[in-house]
Amino acid sequence: MRIPIATPLLSGKEINYIIECIKSGWISSKGKYVTDFEERFADYLGVSYAIAVSSGTAALHTALTSLNISQGDEVIIPTFTMIACANVVKFLGAKPILIDSEPYTWNIDPEKIEEKISDKTRAIMAVHIYGHPANMDPILKIAKKYDLYVIEDAAEAHGAEYKGRKVGGLGDIGCFSFYANKIITTGEGGMVVTNDTEIANKVKSLIDQAYNREFRKWLIHDDIGFNYRMTALQAAIGLAQLERIEEFIEIHRRNARYYNSLLKDLSGIMLPPETS
Repeated sequence: MRIPIATPLLSGKEINYIIECIKSGWISSKGKYVTDFEERFADYLGVSYAIAVSSGTAALHTALTSLNISQGDEVIIPTFTMIACANVVKFLGAKPILIDSEPYTWNIDPEKIEEKISDKTRAIMAVHIYGHPANMDPILKIAKKYDLYVIEDAAEAHGAEYKGRKVGGLGDIGCFSFYANKIITTGEGGMVVTNDTEIANKVKSLIDQAYNREFRKWLIHDDIGFNYRMTALQAAIGLAQLERIEEFIEIHRRNARYYNSLLKDLSGIMLPPETS
């Protein structure tokens, strides 16, 4: 018997919104669906800006680029995470510095960060493993002490809260994935979130080939940009998914409780926690 890791639930208004999107003719990255998805996601998280992109990896790459991470810099990341976290650092010619995980939640261990900070360190990437928030207070304290950026990889942590605040908006910039196995999905896709206006404007430019936004200068490029835009069709799915996010979160919690009840008496098994 094959048990899938995750199966997307697409029984809401996804089809209705996709049909509306197609009928409107705005199926690429323009039109109301992308804007609506960004605004509603920002409202849900309680952040100032949310910028939709083509994948979670694109979100991380753009986030680091917007912070001017470059050749010779160092970015602290956890040892236990997806390869994309290291890849995006290498994309920019920077060096990922691996920090071990703490044994309870399996997130980056804040007590091991300072010993790896050097004069080349520019940022700390806090990954919320399996949707469980990293211990952000000491991470943010260390970052402030050494004048470092904090990037949150919240790819699996939609709606997760740390001390009453949703993750993604706790550091300088946060990144989400909407791959099909995530809490909400657009098939492929991601989101960059921040409360910093300058960072948000840089991200918006970078994902759209860094076109100059001034009238009559749209064929001038201000930087080396990317084509990381999300399509309106994907955003239409995302809007329908976002409407049901609390329901999806509860389904994940219920499934976790069920698995834990079945596995709790097995020796040698460490079950993932959910701390308040």
